[in-house]
Amino acid sequence: MVTVLETRVHQTSARNARLAFILTAAVTGVIALAVASEYMHALLAAFVAAAVGAVTGGVVWCVVRAWKLLRVIWWWLPEIVFAVVAGLSWQALADATNLVVRLLVLTVVVGVPAGWPPLRRKVVAWVWCLIIRHRLRMCFTQFITTNRSGSLPLIMWARPTPVGERVRVLLRPGLSLTTLQAQAERLAVACYATSVLIERVGGNAAYLRLDIKRREVLDRTIVSPLADMVDPDVPVAARKPGILPTALNLADVPDDELIPVAVYRPSSKDKAAQVNGTKTTTQAVVDDTDEWI
Repeated sequence: MVTVLETRVHQTSARNARLAFILTAAVTGVIALAVASEYMHALLAAFVAAAVGAVTGGVVWCVVRAWKLLRVIWWWLPEIVFAVVAGLSWQALADATNLVVRLLVLTVVVGVPAGWPPLRRKVVAWVWCLIIRHRLRMCFTQFITTNRSGSLPLIMWARPTPVGERVRVLLRPGLSLTTLQAQAERLAVACYATSVLIERVGGNAAYLRLDIKRREVLDRTIVSPLADMVDPDVPVAARKPGILPTALNLADVPDDELIPVAVYRPSSKDKAAQVNGTKTTTQAVVDDTDEWI
């Protein structure tokens, strides 16, 4: 026996489906009655409105009732698609060829990705994306608080990155960015990763991006190619060694390297203008060597 949906999830789904059926049937029936009464008798319009409301409400009831199961199918959708495509392809190949050809095709399909390192790394990266989606779902189920109706976050898609994987998650009521950031270390442990960085995407607080880091790409020593780009025939420019100052004292700086500094000193006209509140044009004058810096 395998429990696909918990008991409380079943109960919540049944309650939501019943409420959705009643609301949809009532609204649709009233609208259908108003429209149908313009073309037929009121009694016949009532029967038509009841039928339209029942059908529309039944469709909404089926969608809401099966939403929990549809979400489980969404979690396993890549695996289901891969299994169906592989099974149908193998069946078509078996109908058209013999056993030897099938074994050769299987050897090529499995052996080429396993023997070619670039392709093998790509395949392994995408496999890790599938694994990470299920590991995150397990984390949300086990130790991250959800709402009372059992609505877990919607794990959308995952793609590989140079350091790991990047997953997009849509939160449901009961979770927030702060809650997930407090559980970042536990998420990293569950995902077999070094660390997990959680950030908000755009202006929606419920739409998050999880960057799962499992390896370091900046830990290798790489020889810079810039030295090989220098022409060896270029003559080396001779440099005259200079005298480095030993402190910040002006006595260590030669007199011929001193630069006069323009120091502004307000004149009597400027002072009078400042008192009167008028604007004047300031002028910079060079003082004597006692004011040099």
